[in-house]
Amino acid sequence: MEVIQTTDAFKALIENIKTTTPGYKDPLAFGICRVDLGQLNVDKSLQATYPLINWDENFGSAAIFIKALAEQGVEVDFTQNEAVCTINIEFLKACLNAFTPYSDEAHGDAHKNIQVVSSLYSQIINSGSLEGEFKVCFLFEDGACESVEATYLKLYALSLAKVGLREINLNGAFGALPNVAWSNGQPIELDYLREFEIELKLANEYPHIDFVDKFPRFLQHIIPADNTRILDTSKVRFGAQLAAGTTVMPGASYINFNAGTTGVSMVEGRISSSAIVGDGSDVGGGASILGVLSGTDGNPISIGKNCLLGANSVCGIPLGDGCIIDAGLAILEGTKVSIYPEQLKKIMEVNTNANMQGEIFKAKQLSFLSGLHFRQNSMTGEITVSRSTREIKLNADLH
Repeated sequence: MEVIQTTDAFKALIENIKTTTPGYKDPLAFGICRVDLGQLNVDKSLQATYPLINWDENFGSAAIFIKALAEQGVEVDFTQNEAVCTINIEFLKACLNAFTPYSDEAHGDAHKNIQVVSSLYSQIINSGSLEGEFKVCFLFEDGACESVEATYLKLYALSLAKVGLREINLNGAFGALPNVAWSNGQPIELDYLREFEIELKLANEYPHIDFVDKFPRFLQHIIPADNTRILDTSKVRFGAQLAAGTTVMPGASYINFNAGTTGVSMVEGRISSSAIVGDGSDVGGGASILGVLSGTDGNPISIGKNCLLGANSVCGIPLGDGCIIDAGLAILEGTKVSIYPEQLKKIMEVNTNANMQGEIFKAKQLSFLSGLHFRQNSMTGEITVSRSTREIKLNADLH
């Protein structure tokens, strides 16, 4: 591309790219990433690191990237769900030529894509980084995950809250991502370790393995908000979403991918994949929120605002706001609970759309209701539900 001198010329170039490129359409998401390649299988992507992702935004930058690829003889197929293309120094030069009118604003919030291109160009010029380490990925549809690069793009979107939990298609993610050994944030092929185990160990070069998984850890890729605390990096998987003010304690806590918090929360228990915890809620030590593969009949669980899950409790139904499950109590869909008439009346007052009759219910019938307090009679073992009179508030000094 020729050097573009004015913003009007830049806008005209974008319009020309969109109207003259056969089948052109704006991507749902895109970004430039650094790819960690296999040590044994050198064409195999193990991890993709994105300094910036664009989700339903910055379509002008996408058009420039697509044009720069075309000039290198790489045609993007707009009919596919995703496209992953290797980029080189000529690609970067072409992009910088097009972005010239905005080059002085490269470090402004509105032009982060220019900063990515400019920084990468300088890095390659200064260090001679190998071609093939850097790629650009486009998502044109929210289809099943096919590549490592596209899967990571979606995981970034979740962890950066570009999209809501449970709002994007993650089918195929486990098939797309290789199972690797992670050492100091870097992925290592297991086949490589097996192939060279003897030599590495004799040379005292066998790496320290932190864990083996398809997913990296959240903090390997995401910078949390200032008032968010994660006291053990192993407790949050990449693809989780943590709202500002969330505290994740060590011990029995864990937050899986496509799960997390929507507000200030205390997490000392387990938030399984697809589970969502609302603002002001407290997941007590060892408490467990079941995932879709853990006995919920495929129904994802949401915990409302200002709820308390007592230590070592189990929650297997969605809860509304202001609910409490006492410590050690397991509330599953089929759990039989008793609600006495005076308590049922109080519960109906805050759940005006509920239509409940009788005294014995399956817990599943109480899904999404607010103001419930689940407790167990220590003498009889009977599980009862009463109107919760406590407003659960977290200690502001701790968040």
